[in-house]
Amino acid sequence: MKRPSLTFILITIFVDILGYSMMIPLLPFFVQKQGGGAVMAGALASLYAFLQLFSGPVLGSLSDRVGRKPILLACLFGTAIAYATFGLADSLLLLFLAVTLDGLTGNNLTTSHAYIADMTPSAERSCGLSLAGAAFGLGVMAGPVLSGFLSGYGLALPAFVAAGIAFANTLYGLLFLPESLPLEKRAHQPVSFNAFAQLKGLFDLRPIRFLLIAIFTLNLAFSGLQTNFPLFSNARFDWTPRQNGFFFAFVGVMAVLVQGFLYARLQPRLGERRLAALGLGFLSLGMAGIALTPSAWTLYLFVAIAALGSGSSIPSLSGMVSARVGESRQGQLMGGMQTLLGLTIIVGPMLAGLSFERIGVSAPYWIGSGLALLALLAFTRSDPQPLTD
Repeated sequence: MKRPSLTFILITIFVDILGYSMMIPLLPFFVQKQGGGAVMAGALASLYAFLQLFSGPVLGSLSDRVGRKPILLACLFGTAIAYATFGLADSLLLLFLAVTLDGLTGNNLTTSHAYIADMTPSAERSCGLSLAGAAFGLGVMAGPVLSGFLSGYGLALPAFVAAGIAFANTLYGLLFLPESLPLEKRAHQPVSFNAFAQLKGLFDLRPIRFLLIAIFTLNLAFSGLQTNFPLFSNARFDWTPRQNGFFFAFVGVMAVLVQGFLYARLQPRLGERRLAALGLGFLSLGMAGIALTPSAWTLYLFVAIAALGSGSSIPSLSGMVSARVGESRQGQLMGGMQTLLGLTIIVGPMLAGLSFERIGVSAPYWIGSGLALLALLAFTRSDPQPLTD
């Protein structure tokens, strides 16, 4: 893959997640400033998640027909407008419009991953997707830090900075980004606006069915832990928000190290299937270790093991799925996978919260360990042969 194209896509993913991780922690304060409360803030966050669940597959499928570049640029421009609207908002209605616009256009991951699939040979695709994961991790790390610093100069400043970054990336892409999907490889079927129908269509493809189940299950294993871990660490070790902040920064660093550097060195030696299997095993071990950890410092050891597991398995599984679907369906595939991830974000926090309250403090992590093993079982049943277009 050409380096300028890869650089732009990685920056696009970073900008997408940077803006999201900057704005979500500030959303309650924007709502409060306009006279709303916790219920309204929660409703807007749920609206965003709901729109993302459906916009990803539609945008991915649309990019299969019209090309990746126009969809990427439209999403970046929409995101920039949404963040600028946040900064200018003087009513709850404008906040609602900003959240709606960002929910509809802010899902750049779908088309970005499809772009990487277009421009990367099958043998190197998982490495490209691992770099996308590293860009994601950098955005998660940098967003809260940047918004915390900038918000000291006014609540609107982080929104305007996020908008400026998105505008600049839109302009750069307009001038320099090549199209990755030539006319002869584009899909000709009508775009479906039914996200779940698209997802069902992917599950009907036998060579990727069990791989999709493995991806869903492993993401479900830890999707609820971001909201649950502060409760766990406080109950087990009396950690403060500051200590949890350092811990999540460590998690972000591990994600960047594993997916940005280590994976590219391991994949040529071990191969995707072996890395996926080892990664799921490490993830299960790390989650069980968190549940059993006897001291606070060992949390860092076990989360490093879990990060090695997820950082090895996610790009490997994604790369294998991508290699088994034809070039004209990469957008639909990545959109369907985003729907799967969206479902885990909805189900995971509820599962973690209920098990924490009804079963015990360590229950979410035992469940996560078991789900990782189920993902490994599904993976072992997957078809090793690619699907012809």
